[in-house]
Amino acid sequence: MTDRIAPRSGTAFELDYGDELVVLDPEGGQVSDLVAYARADVREVISNGRTFDYEETISLTTGNALWSNRSRRMLEIVEDTAGRHDFLLTPCSVDTFRHFYPDKPAHRGCFGNLAEALAPYGIEEDAIPTAFNVFMNVPVDPAGGKIAVLPPSTSPGDQIRLRALMPLVIGLTACSAYASNGGSFKPIDYRIEPAGDDSDGDDRS
Repeated sequence: MTDRIAPRSGTAFELDYGDELVVLDPEGGQVSDLVAYARADVREVISNGRTFDYEETISLTTGNALWSNRSRRMLEIVEDTAGRHDFLLTPCSVDTFRHFYPDKPAHRGCFGNLAEALAPYGIEEDAIPTAFNVFMNVPVDPAGGKIAVLPPSTSPGDQIRLRALMPLVIGLTACSAYASNGGSFKPIDYRIEPAGDDSDGDDRS
């Protein structure tokens, strides 16, 4: 079954070892912020720094893994029709809107949506890390290192499939920032495909 995250909102749910999470952009041009925590101890959290270090790239796609702050693989990208995602920028927040969009109404953003969705799991605001920004288009200038935030290059139906390599708590949003989504806000779809008997991974605990 496919679930829908309404524009500018978020949700949280659990994955078991070997489950596959498919995140879809149903209309094209929409970013989704993803964070992950180990269910056994939510102090173990997805880490962009560890991921860049061990994967030796900031351009993460099929075959790459997303690592935790404890140097364990949390998710493996097993399919990716989009090919471009960001793991540099933090979830947008009220402060983001005040900084970049002072002429627009402040919104709690992905940070606020994640905080609300993750609270039932005992995860506090200060434990929300840099998200894996699914479908986000953040080119880095090779000369000076300057970054830009451009509209996503996704087409309707583009997706990414990630396999859980340990039991996880996942936070997932339909991003709220203007620049990230080309100035419009659309839904994000997702579905969880339970692990089969032949699934493999790093940690069943």
